[in-house]
Amino acid sequence: MKPITILMIFIGCLAGSGWASAGSPSPTPQAKTANSSASLFQSAASAYERKNYPVALKIFTELAEQGDADAQFSLGVMYDNGEGVPKNASQAAAWYRKAAEQGHAKAQFNLGVMYANGEGVPKNASQAVTWYRKAAEQGDASAQFNLGLMYDNGEGVPKDASQAVTWYRKAAEQGDASAQFNLGFMYANGEGVPKDASQAAAWYRKAAEQGVASAQFNLGVMYANGEGVPKDASQAAAWYRKAAEQGDAYAQFNLGFMYANGEGVPKDASQAVTWYRKAAEQGDASAQFNLGLMYDNGEGVPKDASQAVTWYRKAAEQGDASAQFNLGFMYANGEGVPKDASQAAAWFRKAAEQGHAKAQFNLGVMYENGEGVPKDASQAVTWYRKAAEQGYASAQFNLGGMYANGEGVPKNASQAAAWFRKAAEQGVASAQFNLGVMYENGEGVPKDASQAAAWYRKAAE
Repeated sequence: MKPITILMIFIGCLAGSGWASAGSPSPTPQAKTANSSASLFQSAASAYERKNYPVALKIFTELAEQGDADAQFSLGVMYDNGEGVPKNASQAAAWYRKAAEQGHAKAQFNLGVMYANGEGVPKNASQAVTWYRKAAEQGDASAQFNLGLMYDNGEGVPKDASQAVTWYRKAAEQGDASAQFNLGFMYANGEGVPKDASQAAAWYRKAAEQGVASAQFNLGVMYANGEGVPKDASQAAAWYRKAAEQGDAYAQFNLGFMYANGEGVPKDASQAVTWYRKAAEQGDASAQFNLGLMYDNGEGVPKDASQAVTWYRKAAEQGDASAQFNLGFMYANGEGVPKDASQAAAWFRKAAEQGHAKAQFNLGVMYENGEGVPKDASQAVTWYRKAAEQGYASAQFNLGGMYANGEGVPKNASQAAAWFRKAAEQGVASAQFNLGVMYENGEGVPKDASQAAAWYRKAAE
């Protein structure tokens, strides 16, 4: 009755919807031109680490006003975070700028972040790019990653996948996990570089080993499909588990599927339910549908039609066609909900409009019988035809019947025979019998006793 959703294959979207955040004052300051300045800075840095912000603020301010770039940057951080002073993005940006203009890479990066987010300065993607570039050219990995994102998204610069790859690579080679993930994505999709599954897997692995859940999931997908790595269900399950344990809903769903089907792990319906539930509770429609199936069939949980309906509804309301069909079925049969033909038709229609063949057929039946909708042979034919054209045998048989009887369409024996044949070739016994009758009587086909006998035999078998 109800299909099991196949393993979802999904390559995640690019990382980096947010920006790397401003850091703490550097614990290893640049060398000072005067020993007294260096000593003062170390004293301030030590005070900061001890969270003695008043002392740190006093010394950093004194040094910053003397033009010390490290102190200017550190003072910017304190204003940015509201440490020892009221939080003040405008003051933070002002101090970052002073340090940035002296070539301080971390200040250049943070100033870029401020422009990107419109914090303390007007939002300005072009200025963000300018400051990211200055820091990136000094080797700052976070700035290289963010500059790659700007090229990737066409923010502040013309969109340029090749340039995005260049900057992602620089950051990735320094061990930046987000850049490693994005570089893997670019190789997986052939954006800015030739498509190369092996390289994609290699970069996903680097990010995955640093704990990036999206990379762990994508690496699992590559093992599941044998893309860039040998196909290995146990490795796929292992990487899905790592991502799933971090709360990645897609990984939770896929891990549930692996347990449901015994792929890469021992078959275990209870574990399948556990992981489907975790993903379902995060709003994953496929997991909600599959969890509904588990309740519907009593697999891994006690059979519970009411719970099945609950989860089908959640998925159906997100537009999942299979869930819409199953919810319609539950209403049609009064399973887990009061029997309601009108609701059944409404949900069958939603699934049918998405191309779900069984729903199209069922909606056709409801129009033919006037169940939940006004009786309308023409509408029945419309929906039977949609399902029949997708190869759904029952719909082909019913459509043949409509042509044979002139219901909803002009009577046409030739069309009746054509649709009966399609259903008959798929093994529908009633269609085989009807086609035999048509050959015996020469209706819609040339009269042919041997063909009639052949189709009667198939039906009889």
